Amino acid sequence: MVLDRELVEALLDKARRLGAADADVIAVEGTTFSTRVRLGQIDRLEQARERRLGFRAIIDQRTAVSSTADLSPESLNQLVAETCTRAALMAPDPHAGLPPPGTGVTAIPDLDLWDGAYGDPPAEEKVELARVAEAAALAYDPRISNSEGAEFDQGQSDIVYADTNGVFGNYRSSSFSLSVVAIAGRGDAMQRDYWYSAKRKFRLLDPPDVIGKVAAQRAVARLGARKMPTQDAPVVFDPQMAARLVSAVATAASGYSLYKNASYLGGALGQVIASPLVTIIDDGTIPMGLGSKPFDGEGLPTRRTVLVEKGTLTSYLLDTYSAKKLGLSPTGNAARGVGDPPSVSPTNCYLMAGTSSPREIIGSVRSGLYVTQLIGFGVNTVTGDYSQGAAGLWIENGELAFPVEEITIAGNLKHIFRDIEMVGSDLEFRSRISAPTVKVASMTIAGT
Repeated sequence: MVLDRELVEALLDKARRLGAADADVIAVEGTTFSTRVRLGQIDRLEQARERRLGFRAIIDQRTAVSSTADLSPESLNQLVAETCTRAALMAPDPHAGLPPPGTGVTAIPDLDLWDGAYGDPPAEEKVELARVAEAAALAYDPRISNSEGAEFDQGQSDIVYADTNGVFGNYRSSSFSLSVVAIAGRGDAMQRDYWYSAKRKFRLLDPPDVIGKVAAQRAVARLGARKMPTQDAPVVFDPQMAARLVSAVATAASGYSLYKNASYLGGALGQVIASPLVTIIDDGTIPMGLGSKPFDGEGLPTRRTVLVEKGTLTSYLLDTYSAKKLGLSPTGNAARGVGDPPSVSPTNCYLMAGTSSPREIIGSVRSGLYVTQLIGFGVNTVTGDYSQGAAGLWIENGELAFPVEEITIAGNLKHIFRDIEMVGSDLEFRSRISAPTVKVASMTIAGT
């Protein structure tokens, strides 16, 4: 543990004596390893260890936040004193404060977030993972002409949180990821695509050669891409791209977007915002989930929150501050960097699986687009307007027919979600935001 309970309580007691009725501490100790291999050679090799503490003092609804990497008692005592002095100088905010007493985490559930079996093997073994993945991509097909590299990343951390309401919690977590970007070439045509695997446990990562082959398959499949005329047609999002629709909803449902009047979902609680096929859940308690944690950045227990139930908006994502601004209750979605005040972030946010297989969804389309890549950030969560550069495969008579590129798909999130007419059964938790295959009845596809 990065800090013991006795030291943390001494810091909070000092803050009380300096006038801070509310104060909290968050401390993180972690290590990271990252390597990238390109064409068999090591392009990047980084390893870091970090120990940091963040302290927040709230005096008469005036807030200040500080952080330090020096965890000696003398340094921490000075940090507390200086933070309290600064807090007293800040402008008051009636919504500042900790979560209500009695709402903080009291027991730490075992979410199985720590890989104790992996240990700390030599860097050469980790580099070899990236080498094997890239080599598999390069060897898959003679049309794989190059690589942007393969990356292996590992992180592990110990986290401690405590506040003046008597909350104290700590947990350990780990994460591993391996990815490859392959480039395919035929004549002057070049296409790139990627694949990856990310898990809490090393043993659950996809094999390196499989990741490399999938990246290569995706790049080769895009060779010979055509441009398409502008038209309205059904659009099928593959799971990776459908997850970006879910991410847009999570952003629009964030308390900060709402109280700043920067969300098309403002005032929409209880209203139908999507097809009855759409249920979106945020759940920070999924065992081994990449976004799971036993408590959030304010010490509140994470939970399962239904954002959208069969098309109806049933909740927002809130930390304590945004909940107070909106007259609601926090949902355990406070996220926080060590030196930053809390903000709102989803944990594991996903669109629930439907009953249709991806083959059935594609087979239902006479002529339309299967999206495998989205380019840029063309989503306006204030208005819901959606316009994204895209690439993928054209569907003809229920079959994937040929690759397409240089197109834009456009609509409005209000209409896109209401026009979802099929949801796939292929939900897989590959990242913090997940979705199965989704079919939208019609969108504008802008091409030539």
